[in-house]
Amino acid sequence: MSLPMLQSNSGLMRRILAHFPRDLSLAFAYGSGLFGQTGHTGLRNNMLDFVFAVDDPVTWHTMNIMKNPRHYSFLRFFGPKHVSKIQNNYGAGIYYNTLVPCDDRIIKYGVISTGTLIEDLLHWKNLYIAGRLHKPVKILIQNENGKLQNALAKNLKSAVITAFLMLPESFTEEELYVRIAGLSYSGDFRMIIGEDRSKVMNIVTANMENFQRLYNNILQECPQVVYKQQLGKLELDKSPEGQFNQLMALPRTLQQEITRLVDQPGKNRDVEEILLQVAQDPDCGLLIQQSVAGIVKSSSMTQSAKGILTAGSNLVGNVQNPPDPCELQKFHLKVSTINGKSLFVSYCYFIVSKSHPLTKMLTS
Repeated sequence: MSLPMLQSNSGLMRRILAHFPRDLSLAFAYGSGLFGQTGHTGLRNNMLDFVFAVDDPVTWHTMNIMKNPRHYSFLRFFGPKHVSKIQNNYGAGIYYNTLVPCDDRIIKYGVISTGTLIEDLLHWKNLYIAGRLHKPVKILIQNENGKLQNALAKNLKSAVITAFLMLPESFTEEELYVRIAGLSYSGDFRMIIGEDRSKVMNIVTANMENFQRLYNNILQECPQVVYKQQLGKLELDKSPEGQFNQLMALPRTLQQEITRLVDQPGKNRDVEEILLQVAQDPDCGLLIQQSVAGIVKSSSMTQSAKGILTAGSNLVGNVQNPPDPCELQKFHLKVSTINGKSLFVSYCYFIVSKSHPLTKMLTS
């Protein structure tokens, strides 16, 4: 399945993409800089968000650091291999450069390996970029990678099945899309401390046609739902058998999270037995919601923690030259934990100037 290609703003997008190395397996733009939200105007003033999937992150960062060194934070001084390690090994597997001036706009772009992206799309390991792709995006580049195309299609089907398990027997198309759009915000701490609580509804009401284009074929072909397209209504099989089939089709990480919530210590039952129990539970939808939130909470916090280090020169100070060797010091980033999971990284060492503001921020 190939997602729909870009239909508008193509001139601007081509100019922006021309600033970057072209070895991309997938590139898309998303967010409020392109897609309207109810109650919000002036798209031009919003930051444009991009994701670039690359087969070889080290090679791509090597070329991009040579071409756009000021997009990166002080981490560029450690070289592209270290940048790629931080991208792949911590947070949600994506490296963001943010607040970058480009063609009279401010942009943010994330770089993710094609393999990491496919893993997230299929299994929802982080539900980070997979979650962004549950909502309408503008595809700028998509190569003929069959595994990637299949993973993109599977991700959309998984979103529909997950939303079905959280909805009643009868519901509207709008209610379905609100559930789907809200999956990647469940458990995201930014929705508590910074984001507009009505953001999900605003996204859906302003983009109903885009959601319909994205999900229409899946709903038409799904045997578990009656899709009354003209009325904008759906009727779902909520029998235990129907719910069990849906649970068995969920991404692997979500099944594991459900198992963690339901299985009693010491029992160690297999996943199928636990999902059969959940299918008959009146609170099945709530369990699904809690399980999705568990995945999102962990990935959103670790990625945000990583963002302190990867933020470009516009955010952490315009560092154009390596620090003075006489002023270098080594320090470790403190670690916080959530339910026993490392928030960022243990014993992670960096070398920066004592006078750099980031030193005080991270060692306080």
